[in-house]
Amino acid sequence: MKTFDHRHATSVDDAIEAVSAPGAAFLAGGTNLLDLMKGGVAAPTALVDLRRLDRTSISVLPGGGVFVEAGATNSAMANHELIRTRYPLLSQAILSGATTQLRNMATAGGNLLQRTRCPYFMETSFAACNKRDPGSGCGALHGFNREHALFGVSDACVAVHPSDMAVALSALNTVVHVQGPNGQRVIPLDRFFALPGDTPSVDNTLAPAELILGIELPPSDFADHSWYLKVRDRHSYAFALVSVAVGLQLEGGIISSVALALGGVSAMPWRLAAAESALVGLPAVRRSFDIAARLATEGARPLSQNGYKVDLIRHSVVAALTSAAIDRSVEDTAPDDTATDDSGTKEKP
Repeated sequence: MKTFDHRHATSVDDAIEAVSAPGAAFLAGGTNLLDLMKGGVAAPTALVDLRRLDRTSISVLPGGGVFVEAGATNSAMANHELIRTRYPLLSQAILSGATTQLRNMATAGGNLLQRTRCPYFMETSFAACNKRDPGSGCGALHGFNREHALFGVSDACVAVHPSDMAVALSALNTVVHVQGPNGQRVIPLDRFFALPGDTPSVDNTLAPAELILGIELPPSDFADHSWYLKVRDRHSYAFALVSVAVGLQLEGGIISSVALALGGVSAMPWRLAAAESALVGLPAVRRSFDIAARLATEGARPLSQNGYKVDLIRHSVVAALTSAAIDRSVEDTAPDDTATDDSGTKEKP
């Protein structure tokens, strides 16, 4: 790891001014950035530490939604009563995302900004990675690509975004609040992430020195019928091969509204608009879910080793919709003040 300067920000304005210096970066939980620095993937000259800003609240908005400040930890989000009861889909996704120790450090804002875990990106001895070294090529395109993207890919990059939380946030139509040198703005989550195109080193649409202030969750009708399904190689701390976030609103067994988002298949959460449209007005039964499953893989571009994901998506969409159709209005996602880690044990957050 290269040497760097470190300072604690005293306010949001102070943080933005400090990170405007060349080579500076924000530091929140550090669960991804510090790993990248240790491996030589990232080498900021200065870290602007946000942890003393105390932007960690989770509160109800006047319109009935919920605002999560960017410094709230993943554990705090997953176990907060407002999230568990109004947005159980989000709680499920977060609890599937990492070990308890990591969730206790990782923040809401940092989760959105984590970078891909593609081995060609993470390992600097692999020369070909356009995301890490623009113009060097994409080693995964014709190399090891079993875990890589099916949608939104380009010849420059086929990496996937690793966040589970972001997939659930996509299904919940989340809005991200940011502030930069030119003031505050809001970014719908579907416009927050950037597909690789010809510039895979650009992960999102944040402007230079912009800081995530928080995440706005609009009121949701999916609390009683939602599910997050994560398919992975091993149950303990592994990234998704395919994940599905589902929210349903049912009226007499008929689907009146639906949200479907995939993870592990693109550089951003992948919304299934065609499948969503097809489900509205249909009964919440297997034959309807099979229709959605077929539509879910339209436009997929399998690589040499990840074609299995096409069939896996179809089965996962059916399984997630089947689970979401069960009424869980009397259930709770996690016990008070506890978080379940991937080994099944429960620890204080």
